[in-house]
Amino acid sequence: MVAISGCSGGTTTPSAVPTGTQLPGPQASADTARLRAALLPVPKGMRVAYGPEMGAFGSLKSTQQGLEAVRQAKLQRPECAGAAQLDPAKPDVAQAPAAVIAFAAARGSITQAVVSLPAVVFPAPLPQQCAAYTADVGGTQVTYKTRTLAMPARGEESRAYLTTAKGGKKNAQIGSVMIRRGSLIMTMLVVGQRVKPQGLFELARLADQNLARVTR
Repeated sequence: MVAISGCSGGTTTPSAVPTGTQLPGPQASADTARLRAALLPVPKGMRVAYGPEMGAFGSLKSTQQGLEAVRQAKLQRPECAGAAQLDPAKPDVAQAPAAVIAFAAARGSITQAVVSLPAVVFPAPLPQQCAAYTADVGGTQVTYKTRTLAMPARGEESRAYLTTAKGGKKNAQIGSVMIRRGSLIMTMLVVGQRVKPQGLFELARLADQNLARVTR
């Protein structure tokens, strides 16, 4: 579920920069360095709005805020809340080392997370029943329509979607990308009044370049 505020599968764009959490275990510094290196640099014309925050995926402030947004929304199809996204309710995903960063500009925002999962846990494609549904978000009836984009293949597995959210005066488009390369899974959300697929594909290309560099 992609809320009108810009949340999807536990990823949001918070307004404050948290202190972050440290990865546990003796490999903490190595994992942290690798995950940070996989994050995008600040895109031209944007600023860092949040992060980078490191820690177990389920404990990240962005993940917790995303879960809270989903809890507060009343979905016509509750099963679509985490469809085609990493599920932080699963223990192996919640405990996985992760890094997240968000960028913002007047035209919209980009939120990126990189999660290290030794076991291959790439989400299934979006179920057909989740391509169109409604939800009550803070008292506003929002209609979501999602289509799968024909993005050039990236990494070992990849998918991209474009969601149009219409409700009240806060209409938005949300582009989402997920790429797996080795044990790293990268998720990215691009939120704005209009999200161009070609721009989303270029961000995916740059993100995959970073993944390739740190997984060699």
